Amino acid sequence: MKLRALLALVALTVSAAAQNIASPNEQARFLGGMTLPGSTLAPYATGSAWSAHAQDLHDSWLKMERRQLINARAWARAKMPDAAGSSAAVYYFFSGPDFLYPQTLFPNARAYILCGIEPVGAVPQIESIPPERLAGELSGLRESLHTMLQTHYFITKDMRAQLSRAHLGGTLPVLCVFLARTGCTIRGVKATGNSAEIAFTGPGGQKQTLYYFKTDLSNGGGNASFLNFCRQFAPAHSMVKSASYLMHGESFSTARNFLLQNSRLILQDDSGIPLKSFDPARWDVWLYGSYFPMKDIFAKHHQPDLAAAYARGGGGDLGFAFGYHWQKERALLMLARPK
Repeated sequence: MKLRALLALVALTVSAAAQNIASPNEQARFLGGMTLPGSTLAPYATGSAWSAHAQDLHDSWLKMERRQLINARAWARAKMPDAAGSSAAVYYFFSGPDFLYPQTLFPNARAYILCGIEPVGAVPQIESIPPERLAGELSGLRESLHTMLQTHYFITKDMRAQLSRAHLGGTLPVLCVFLARTGCTIRGVKATGNSAEIAFTGPGGQKQTLYYFKTDLSNGGGNASFLNFCRQFAPAHSMVKSASYLMHGESFSTARNFLLQNSRLILQDDSGIPLKSFDPARWDVWLYGSYFPMKDIFAKHHQPDLAAAYARGGGGDLGFAFGYHWQKERALLMLARPK
């Protein structure tokens, strides 16, 4: 290493130590309402703002765990035990900052590759937030998480406003909360422009990596470098949830074809790849739950062939909600595997 670079690195290290900046893992646990004993952030967790934040997240998470996650884990172990136990990577297109569901359904993946149009943001630094702003920033973070914890998906138009906060903006703070709350330990974070790489240790002690990319997945959306990155992990397990039926049209045919060509398994709701795209000569498809066509803005994406397939024999109650139908009795999952 050249002397100038070495001196710069030493200066940066000394500066960080002098400021007593908490590690990304401490930041994540603080945001998740889970302070570490002896953490440098302990003094920030003594006020009413953090106490209210921690209690609210604890209550919401406990309800989510009992209502959703326990049943989702049990379903994955029963219906796709090879995938649930596999270390293969996971593609999750149109995910936004939803790390919760791929981690729940594919807990042992060596890499999770998420993407959306939401900005990356910066690694949280609680120390940089003025004391008078902390309550508002934490409240805004809870607002970002509210829809996911209540109805199991993010609403894109709401996320645009919620992720524009000055100190806890972008997807990284949300991802940090999910990592902390799912029992993961962050080892390091790299955030550069439109991408982030989070190295962490999973609940079982395995080393894993979470990637998030801000990218436009439409045809001609400038996503070639992202798809080339994804190819390094092929074939991977793919997951699609609450994806606005974008891959039903030809404007997103590149993303659709990429998943069909590079997946060892595709787990999705009806908003992902349409049933007609799964060639019966090349794919086996299992249907779980019940098919209830969407109304309002998504009504035009009704799939008569999917409705007929469910009429011939659906998979019964999933036991948890998935996708836009927030009631578990109306949820569905499509599990597709290449032959």
